[in-house]
Amino acid sequence: MDFGFTTAAYVVAAVLFILSLGGLSGQESAKRAVWYGIVGMGLAVFATLIGPGAGLWWLSIILIALGGMIGYQLASKVEMTQMPELVAGMHALVGLAAVFVGFNAHFELGNVMAMDEATKKTLEGFAALLAKKDGVEINILRVEAALGIWIGAVTFTGSVIAYGKLSGKVTSAATKLPGGHMLNASAAALSLICLIWYLNSGGFFPLLVLTIAALFIGYHLIMGIGGADMPVVVSMLNSYSGWAAAAIGFSLGNDLLIVVGALVGSSGAILSYIMCKAMNRSFISVILGGFGGTTGPAMEVEGEQVAIDAEGVATALDEADSVIIIPGYGMAVAQAQQNVAELTRRLRAKGKEVRFAIHPVAGRLPGHMNVLLAEAKVPYDIVMEMDEINDDFPETDVAIVIGSNDIVNPAAQEDPNSPIAGMPVLECWKAKQVFVSKRGQGTGYSGIENPLFYKENTRMFYGDAKASLDTLLTMIN
Repeated sequence: MDFGFTTAAYVVAAVLFILSLGGLSGQESAKRAVWYGIVGMGLAVFATLIGPGAGLWWLSIILIALGGMIGYQLASKVEMTQMPELVAGMHALVGLAAVFVGFNAHFELGNVMAMDEATKKTLEGFAALLAKKDGVEINILRVEAALGIWIGAVTFTGSVIAYGKLSGKVTSAATKLPGGHMLNASAAALSLICLIWYLNSGGFFPLLVLTIAALFIGYHLIMGIGGADMPVVVSMLNSYSGWAAAAIGFSLGNDLLIVVGALVGSSGAILSYIMCKAMNRSFISVILGGFGGTTGPAMEVEGEQVAIDAEGVATALDEADSVIIIPGYGMAVAQAQQNVAELTRRLRAKGKEVRFAIHPVAGRLPGHMNVLLAEAKVPYDIVMEMDEINDDFPETDVAIVIGSNDIVNPAAQEDPNSPIAGMPVLECWKAKQVFVSKRGQGTGYSGIENPLFYKENTRMFYGDAKASLDTLLTMIN
């Protein structure tokens, strides 16, 4: 098969990937966008398998089947609460693949350079491309391979640590080794030295040292980022995986890999920036693992948390005309989205205005709450973003917070020494009554105390969110 068909298939696949990314920006078009991505990836894999240099058919078929079975098993069993961990795991695989492809490019280059001219003329595919390169092009290829390996290694260990933090297997607190940022800077400097060494020698050892330094940077960077910033970290690692793929695309001379890597890398970086803006955090501070910070102790919280039972909440809802529901990760953990949707249907059937307020970083993955509510068939038109609904809280009778902490924390506005100082939050405390569905009196994943729970118009609806809503639903017909 010649390059013409493969190139044409790559162009079509690239267009499908662009349509997929564009469609994912809206809830109504997201399902169709996923299918664009599936078809585009299927076409890309098929075109690569039958394109120039294709071979090892049985091995390719076995590996594709094995990967498909593993993917199917994971997709069938993973819960929505585990989606952030799954995404981090996928990023780790992309990073590791970039490292292996970079190593392979290095070894393949060495093999080709050792051949005589007559043998080089018989080569096909990637090896034939290597055989045509001169000294300058070979150094460019080495830079591309080294860059792909470096970004891939950072992505791999960073994603493994992110997975550990999200799944609770690694502490969510920001943790650094003695030396902090100097260790990261030293490892980055060592990586640059190894790159120069590799260009001059072409040996494998400097490439190996560069890889080890990058693995350390990925580990130490993400260990130094706290739980409150994990949604940004997941998005940032998505960007890293894209740039790793693009760098390897240059090494392999694969135009589609370059395009797709650039799409993923740029979209991930833009999303990370948007999320940092939504949290009033410095993008550089987050990705470097905690530069800056607060200047003093956090403000003491006064008062006590006052509990309320399901009957009290039901009475308040019966008397209310307008209700705003704020979902958070606690709703995802309890798998309470169906109960929330049923509560919404019953309240709307009584003629009450019910809307949802979604913070940009609610949950542990961008769009986490939107996906859960869509799964429960909550109408799209009553799911509002923070900027659309924040000014409506003073005219709202009841605000119901389900498993949220930082995104409804007034300390962001009231305490300049809070770790989330300056972060835009949902100002639910301005509603006439606030009910917080929470398992206990703990501070949540990020470990930050919330003065909302102690305010006079707030009542704590303790218990598992799903069980609490089950009880509440029996009182609202």
